[in-house]
Amino acid sequence: MTDRLTTGRYPGYDVTSKRNTPSWNDKTREVIDARLDVASRPAFLSAEEWLTLVALCDRVMPQPEGRPRAPLAAYVDRQLLAGKTKGYRFADMPQPAEAWKRALAALDEVATREKGRPFAHLTQGDQDAMLHRMATGSFVAEALKGMPAATFWTSHVIHDVIGSYYAHPEAWNEMGWGGPASPRGYVRLDLDARDSWEPVEAAAGGEDKARRENSRVR
Repeated sequence: MTDRLTTGRYPGYDVTSKRNTPSWNDKTREVIDARLDVASRPAFLSAEEWLTLVALCDRVMPQPEGRPRAPLAAYVDRQLLAGKTKGYRFADMPQPAEAWKRALAALDEVATREKGRPFAHLTQGDQDAMLHRMATGSFVAEALKGMPAATFWTSHVIHDVIGSYYAHPEAWNEMGWGGPASPRGYVRLDLDARDSWEPVEAAAGGEDKARRENSRVR
């Protein structure tokens, strides 16, 4: 397997190396440790719903090869288990847990009707085509019970799945984010400015130099 810390735009950078530095306090460590401790298995959804959600997450947010994966399906599942809401709800949408259950059932319903097998067992191309129909509102299924597919897509799929990915430290390593600004914060906020505890982006041909510099970032 390729070393995840030697490739990409920020080679040698690992945001978790800040754990015992002035960049993180006890609360930051507690929150990030909890995120890293989430097991990739269902706690709220059924086994069938879980497989469908995993397949959906893999198509909506494909993850880079050669480094640990963020457990996106598990993050969504735990949000539903905790009964989290977004502070608002469209009039024609149920609460998040019910919305997700309807949508996952609808994906399996349409996949079985059209392809003879559940959504998780379709080809990636067929999965993408079905999700495109959901995103554009042309997806029709009894299991939706009148819930607008396009609204579900924008308010839950995009929000929950993409948001889960960028809440994980592996995504922070990928995009060179320094992590939560507590307690240290950020000082140099101008264009192309960088605090000393932020990683260095590799210029063309400069991966080795960036890796050495990023291995010292704390």
